[in-house]
Parts: sequence; structure tokens; C-alpha cells
Amino acid sequence: MGSQEKRDPLGRVAIALDTPDWSTYERWCEQFGPRVGVLKVGLEAFVRWGHEAVEMARHHARRVFLDLKLHDIPNTVSGAVLAARGSGVDLLTVHASGGEAMLEAAQQAAEDRLAILAVTLLTHLDERALEALDLPGSGLDRVQKWAGLAQATGCAGVVCSPLEVAALRERCPPPFLLVTPGIRLRASRGGQDDQRRVATPGEALLAGADLLVVGRPVTRAPDPEAVLREISRQIEEALTAI
Repeated sequence: MGSQEKRDPLGRVAIALDTPDWSTYERWCEQFGPRVGVLKVGLEAFVRWGHEAVEMARHHARRVFLDLKLHDIPNTVSGAVLAARGSGVDLLTVHASGGEAMLEAAQQAAEDRLAILAVTLLTHLDERALEALDLPGSGLDRVQKWAGLAQATGCAGVVCSPLEVAALRERCPPPFLLVTPGIRLRASRGGQDDQRRVATPGEALLAGADLLVVGRPVTRAPDPEAVLREISRQIEEALTAI
């Protein structure tokens, strides 16, 4: 474990800022921006407030992750990446399912001034959902194929569930980034959560994840600081074991 990670385990965490209320959004930026490595601006915030949401996050965050999951023809995605680049964000998502030409267009527009992350398989999709969508093969097979495509087209990394990280890390060594949503403090897979492929911070890091995306377990907690302390403890424990 590096000395920087020992001092700053929460540098491996991205907080998802998902709320319909501007005052709450602003408070979260102020509260979590200095505490964690990344603030993630998602679709809900961006559709509601646009560039203002990005600016607020940038004012408080070390790094900003704009999670728009772009999926369109290459020319349109290229233009969107240029716009995001101009806003000063550090990471931006596109859909791996957009194909080789779209991923290449995104990467070329980024010009190494922001990191393009290709979204593989959304964490709410399980094997039954894939079957209903008539997508052949297992979820892991699909994630591996799309991650390979992202790597071949020069993307900085992918977004995948914690359950695929270990297999991807073998095929995609650093500095290729593995960003994992679906982080929960306990290993339980039950409950009413819409994310089905989940893991604890320690499980994800031990598997090879680089950045852990956490939303509701922190932002909706009665005591967010206590949750952050527990996440920090689990990260330190996992990194010591690596």
C-alpha cells in the first residue's frame, strides 16, 4: 500500500450526488467534496441543473466524475465529450455497447484531458434480465468483451460491478481503471435495493477495483460521517492485505 493511500483511504471513493433538491446537492458537495477523492455528477443532477451542477461540484471536489453514459452516433458523442472537456470534469462515462467507432470518437475528443470510462453492464441487470433482453451469454462474458473493446480503443477504464472486477483485473492490468458502483457496507445481497451485483468496499478493492462509487449508503445515512469512517476503515484493512 502506498503512503498516500495510507494517509487518504477515502481518496479511493466517489460519492454519487443523486438528489432532486438543490440545497441538498449543494450541502453534499460542501460536506463530501473535501472528504473523498471524487464527486460524481449523474443524470438526475445534470438534467436538472446542467453546467451549474458541475460547477458546484468542481468548487468543492478534488476531482469531478460526470456520469452521463453517452450512447449515440460517433459524431454526436464526440461533440458531447468536447463539451464535457470544456467544463473541466476529470472523468466521463460512455456506453461500451455503442461500439468501436463511438468509443474511438469519444477517446479522440477527450485528447487525454479527461478520462473516458466505458460502462459495461449496469449493476441492476442480472442473468434473468439479460435473458429477457435476448442478450446471449453470461453477464461476465459480456462485461469482459466490452472491457476488451474499451481497452483496445484507448479508453482509460471501465465501469463494472464489483463481481466482475477480479476477472477484468487479470485481463486489464493497471493503469486501466476499474470503477465499481454497487458498493455496500455489508455483504448482504437482499433488501429492496435496485442494484443486484454488489460488494463491500473491502471485497471490491481486494478484487482489484481502483475507484469505489458510493451513493445512498452514505448520502441517505442518519450519520454520514460514521459511514465514511467505516468505509475508510474497510479500505485501510483491504489495502493492507493487498
